[in-house]
Amino acid sequence: MTTNNIAQKIWSFCDTLRDDGLGYNDYLEQLTYLLFLKMADENQSKYKLPDIYEWRTLKRLTGGELQDKYEQTLLKLAESGGMLKKIFSGARNKIHDSAKLKRLIKLIDDEDWSSTEVDIKGEIYESLLQKNAENSGAGQYFTPRPVIQAMVECTQPRPSETIADPSCGTGGFFLGALEFLETISGLSEKQKEFIKFEMFHGWEIENATARLCLMNLYLHGIGDLEETPDILVTDSLKFIDENGKAKEHFDIVLANPPFGKSSSDVPTIDKEQAKKERYFYRDDFWVTTSNKQLSFLQHIASMLNEKGRAAVVLPDNVLFEGGAGETIRKELLKEMNLHTVLRLPTGIFYAQGVKSNVLFFEEKEPAKEIGTDEIWFYDYRTNVHHTPKKNPLTYNDLKDFVDCYKVGQIDDREETWNEENPEGRWRKYTYDDIVSRNKTNMDIFWLRDASVIDLDNLPEPDVILDEIIENIQSALENFKNVRDNLNEE
Repeated sequence: MTTNNIAQKIWSFCDTLRDDGLGYNDYLEQLTYLLFLKMADENQSKYKLPDIYEWRTLKRLTGGELQDKYEQTLLKLAESGGMLKKIFSGARNKIHDSAKLKRLIKLIDDEDWSSTEVDIKGEIYESLLQKNAENSGAGQYFTPRPVIQAMVECTQPRPSETIADPSCGTGGFFLGALEFLETISGLSEKQKEFIKFEMFHGWEIENATARLCLMNLYLHGIGDLEETPDILVTDSLKFIDENGKAKEHFDIVLANPPFGKSSSDVPTIDKEQAKKERYFYRDDFWVTTSNKQLSFLQHIASMLNEKGRAAVVLPDNVLFEGGAGETIRKELLKEMNLHTVLRLPTGIFYAQGVKSNVLFFEEKEPAKEIGTDEIWFYDYRTNVHHTPKKNPLTYNDLKDFVDCYKVGQIDDREETWNEENPEGRWRKYTYDDIVSRNKTNMDIFWLRDASVIDLDNLPEPDVILDEIIENIQSALENFKNVRDNLNEE
């Protein structure tokens, strides 16, 4: 059976459970528990689980006995320490219909997971995570795999470098980096051990999502039952030392931080304000803001080591918003080398109205007063139409950007835009060009919008309607940001 068929077979059962009030996230969580137990049964020499656990017992029992045994198993595993504790901490059975629990166990038992290659097992699990994003409302934060692949290709992680994600979700960026590293031949045993146990560092505020991340990494060969990847269940903005600075620094940061206004504590650069309720002190930030993406952008800049580099997905308002946004853009250009902006098309996220970009930056050279000399923009939005299902984004769609990026040869970049080729999507602006714009506005477009001007070649009606909806949704988000800024001021 193919990967997609296995995933579809298991996922389709969710509709049955949903009638009993079990949400998509809960269903995926139960799948995580049972899938782990099945794999342990298939390879008992590798997985040394407590005596209470036996997959064959779960298969044999029915009714209340099955429910009781499953509950006892989850509780015992949560007390076992190591990776077991991280995966099963707080775990409990949410499938209260024993007949349906029995059926789900059979669906998982029908497949031989451990005989399959690690990347195939992981691929099945990733496809389940993606289906969860499509259906649960989390799609706004589920970064499309082609975007991740392009970001990784441009940052080129090496097998001795640390990689961090301050809002790691289910671990998509880590797996993208791992997939890239697997193309490198001749890795030493020391490098393989580093990748398995020391490379990846993530933070996730939701315990259930962090659990999915750990399981996802585990299925891809990262960590083992005794030594787990460094995935912390906490607000990464608060992962600071006693002086209010980032506690650790990393070679690479890959991230798609949460959008919107913070509903939790707010980082501030004012020590007196930090003494008040709902604030905490960040000495390494440039400005106080309750805007999540602006706080995370500052946090990511503070996380980089001396030669660190970052690729970060951020919404449009980060490029043009006044107030805190303007201050951060000025400081980012000065304190970092913000060398590239990829303008992503609409319609690639499962939530409509999401207009985003990827910012690529690195620590500035110590001798330079201004870190950024010029910014290269790649416009893959104007006259581009994608939808998650009918016309999904692929890596080939971003291949031209990766080629233009010239990994390792940034000084040799050449514009594809010029007066003779006004449709070129790759164009550079100097530092002076940007700071001379009102509010250091980086929301830059230069291509002619064909759908507006060429009335004889309009897109299909459903494409036009999708764009209208996306523009309305985006406008609403921008109005909310303006409101939030006024409230801050």
